[in-house]
Amino acid sequence: MTHEARVRGLGMSVTESGPDAPVVMLEADGRVVPIFISTDQAQSIQHALDRDPFDRPLTHDLLVEMVGEFGAAIDRVRIDALTGGTFLAKIDAEQYRDGERRAVTFDARPSDAIAVALRLDCPIQVSDDVLAEAGRSPEEFDVT
Repeated sequence: MTHEARVRGLGMSVTESGPDAPVVMLEADGRVVPIFISTDQAQSIQHALDRDPFDRPLTHDLLVEMVGEFGAAIDRVRIDALTGGTFLAKIDAEQYRDGERRAVTFDARPSDAIAVALRLDCPIQVSDDVLAEAGRSPEEFDVT
């Protein structure tokens, strides 16, 4: 089973030595799933959250444009596994050729999948297993 998620926000993990790594916070079923990402991915996600287009298309903007031009659509993204501390994601898409629907699933980094989903307003889903293993109470996070 999957749970509909939303991006609660972006932040920085903090260690004793100070700010450490960007993190995207997904909220699903009353829990928060923190996913560590790169600075570039955080900037791309923030642009999508702010609806602030870049002067030139960023990689995620280009991908979204290409998918549409090729007659396809992205239906949803899924954060569907957590293996050895690494989150795994899928992008579910569809394409119509000669009146026939063809479903396609692509492996993706969660940060890429989230950045694309935000640009398209398509659903972000988190699996039961991921939520059970990585989901935390919102109160566990110090938001400053």
